[in-house]
Amino acid sequence: MINLILFGPPGSGKGTQAAKLVEKYNLLHISTGDLFRYEMGNDTPLGQEAKSYIQKGELVPDSVTIGMLHNKVEANPDVEGYIFDGFPRTVAQAEALDALMQEMETSISKLILLSVDDNEIVTRLLERGKTSGRSDDQKEDTIRNRIKIFKNETSPVFDYYAEQEKAVQVEGIGSIDDIFSRLSAEIDVLV
Repeated sequence: MINLILFGPPGSGKGTQAAKLVEKYNLLHISTGDLFRYEMGNDTPLGQEAKSYIQKGELVPDSVTIGMLHNKVEANPDVEGYIFDGFPRTVAQAEALDALMQEMETSISKLILLSVDDNEIVTRLLERGKTSGRSDDQKEDTIRNRIKIFKNETSPVFDYYAEQEKAVQVEGIGSIDDIFSRLSAEIDVLV
């Protein structure tokens, strides 16, 4: 199995690239945002639990998010692997993901960080904000704060996988196809 963590700040191109990787490698793209919307929209027990925290303005505990991941993985046993997008965001979540993978008798193959300059991210997100309807894509100071949070809170996850010799950076600037070629080169060595 190929189990990837596609990593990068908001606007780094993870969603765009994940769609192409899914097609080429027959992987299941697991976005935590999509998981939350599905579980809450279908009023599942985990969705109800997540909603109760969100309504109080609290962070959803890792155990709930891992439960959602576990359900998604179990429901899709016939894929060649997974692309995790938006998770893990902390070292504790990375450790929980590793435990889930071990339970499935597999492991994370590689974390790939899409490296994009902060100013490029701001430009991309402001452009996306014109059509996305997302308020967090429409103000430069909000975008810069999201980048800062990513760097402060999630960069230790890169270091965690780097210690396992499973983390790489890929230049995330250029055409979609150029970036995809760089990603594919990192993945092809795993096959």
